Amino acid sequence: MKNLTFIGIILLALAFLLYYMLPEFSIVRLFEPINLMGILAGIGIGLIIGGIVGYVSKGSAIKQEQKRKEFKQLQKEKAELEKQAAELAKQQEKTVNQTNISPNNPPNY
Repeated sequence: MKNLTFIGIILLALAFLLYYMLPEFSIVRLFEPINLMGILAGIGIGLIIGGIVGYVSKGSAIKQEQKRKEFKQLQKEKAELEKQAAELAKQQEKTVNQTNISPNNPPNY
């Protein structure tokens, strides 16, 4: 949005410079109805284009933020699943060790 404002100011200055370079330049003629209509039309078109660009850029920024949140959530879920898998592996290892060492169950030869 800041870039659009900067470009708008540059274009406005360029328009004034071109108007100033006319051979019949006059401050009084700047406020004639035809010139005011041109100025207002330029401002209106600029506002419409700026609004469309702002809407599109905000929409894409919201989508990117949503993707970041989903990615962080998936990372958290992955870490939790890895912890659960490690705990399950430890429990299975304990049960295997307990059944192999148990004096009630001698090994079969």
